[in-house]
Amino acid sequence: MRRVAGVVLIMFLIAGLNTGCKKKEEQITPKAGEIPAVPLQTPMGQVPAQPLMSPHGDGAGMGPKVEKAIVVPDSVKGKWSKVILAVEDKGSGKTDEYTVNLKSEFKIPGSDLKIAVREFLPDFKMTEDTITSGSNELINPAVRVEIFEKDKSVFKGWLYEKFPSIHPFNHPKYAIMLKKSIKS
Repeated sequence: MRRVAGVVLIMFLIAGLNTGCKKKEEQITPKAGEIPAVPLQTPMGQVPAQPLMSPHGDGAGMGPKVEKAIVVPDSVKGKWSKVILAVEDKGSGKTDEYTVNLKSEFKIPGSDLKIAVREFLPDFKMTEDTITSGSNELINPAVRVEIFEKDKSVFKGWLYEKFPSIHPFNHPKYAIMLKKSIKS
């Protein structure tokens, strides 16, 4: 009788391992305008349901590049005229600051770098298809730039005043950061 009870107990344990330990996957439904969340990990041997994509649309090796419309709200247009960019020479550790007009180009003295300064957004916000400013307050200041080295584009993106390490300009000799913005 003990052997039969032992065999039955073992069968229940095996059956429990095969059926009772499976966890039901949660379905996440994104809100309108949001980028759907992709799990950071998937079960071994499975491919994510959708390709990984950088929320900044820069490709970043994570999926196709997504061009986003840049919308400067009327409450922001014409209110900001200049930005102050900090340029650090990584070799010497020396940092110089330059005041640059929006929608202009600036050559960094003593280098082969030129910066095209584009739009400034005092409260940078991004949805799936739009980059805009949530207000005219300096909540998340960012400036869009394109950086050229020897007339070849080497960087296109946003420099963030409060978060300089997010998508920074990577260069062996120079670091370029948004230091401050100036109202018109």
